[in-house]
Amino acid sequence: MKKLDREFYNRDSIIVAKELLGKVLVHEMGGQRISARIIETEAYMGFEDKAAHSYGGKRTPRVEVMYGDPGFSYIFTIYGMYCCFNIVTREKGNPQAVLIRAAEPVEGTEWMAQRRFGKSYEQLTKIQRRGLTSGPGKLCGALSIDRSFNGIDLCGNEVYLEEGKSERFSIIATKRVGVDYAEEAKDYPWRFYAEGNEYVSVK
Repeated sequence: MKKLDREFYNRDSIIVAKELLGKVLVHEMGGQRISARIIETEAYMGFEDKAAHSYGGKRTPRVEVMYGDPGFSYIFTIYGMYCCFNIVTREKGNPQAVLIRAAEPVEGTEWMAQRRFGKSYEQLTKIQRRGLTSGPGKLCGALSIDRSFNGIDLCGNEVYLEEGKSERFSIIATKRVGVDYAEEAKDYPWRFYAEGNEYVSVK
């Protein structure tokens, strides 16, 4: 499948967040492909977005990658242990990003099952199968993406995104998750997901 190029990412985060639905996130490790189809995203709009790490021009070592070129990864941890995979959007100096909240496993399900539950895929219950990638921390765990991948070029050959199969689905827009601190921004409908997909993190 065709790899997404830098121009794809060099746009408004809301546009990119919607168009990432159905695209495939790939991690190549020693010749093995592990991949998942993106089915849930959140847009973070930078300077004016009180839920964004770069709100008001905040610039720390942690968020510095957001001020760089589009198409790079921004990975941070929550609760001190779970990684969240984000994609930097817009031009250099405009610190917007898209969080990948959930995805549907495509390749490497055995690897994912061992990573997440220490079992073979066949041994997983239906709930465990759904839980492989149905949240940002779960997704990073299943695809072996950790903080060491922060700032990686997603137009490279290790972690990247590519066009998925053309499938029709309805996109639901709703409030983002876990940003109750963000005053009026907590109500912005900047979370998008594929309607009816079982891997959506929060219905």
